[in-house]
Amino acid sequence: MHFALIDRILECTPQRVVAIKNVSCAEEYLQDHFPTFPVLPGVLMVEAIVQAARHLLESHHPPCRATRMVLGGVRAVKYGRFVKPGETLKVEVTLLKAADGGTFEFKGQGTALVLGGGEKGSPEHVNGDLSNSAISGRFVLRPVRHSPVLSTVKHEGTAENWSYHANRV
Repeated sequence: MHFALIDRILECTPQRVVAIKNVSCAEEYLQDHFPTFPVLPGVLMVEAIVQAARHLLESHHPPCRATRMVLGGVRAVKYGRFVKPGETLKVEVTLLKAADGGTFEFKGQGTALVLGGGEKGSPEHVNGDLSNSAISGRFVLRPVRHSPVLSTVKHEGTAENWSYHANRV
């Protein structure tokens, strides 16, 4: 199952992307997480950051358009404030480095925004500060790898010989 966790891209440059995810009671995963206290699961906050980073790569790094980029690692993740229905998760992702093999290292942060100051209807119509930090950390996106999958080769009706066939993950 695929969740589109980015509702809108607010800014996208070759080095930085800012996006938002509006959390509503209609999100089906909130029914189980947690039934009496619904909050956006931490793993979906990570996924929102990853989806924003993919958007940056697909928009500004042409070789990434033809390759499926997957999460290659996560470091120093810190969770802070819960993000509840009716609130917005503002995701800010910065490209730190492009490494060999088509991997990219990012720093990401998600801030819980609640209605407040600014002109009504504008992206600034929210209050957000460091005390509203929901998630922060570093992560790596890498191209999907081909991994060997063990399969049998029949030899006179037996499974004596084994060979490896590369299948796409």
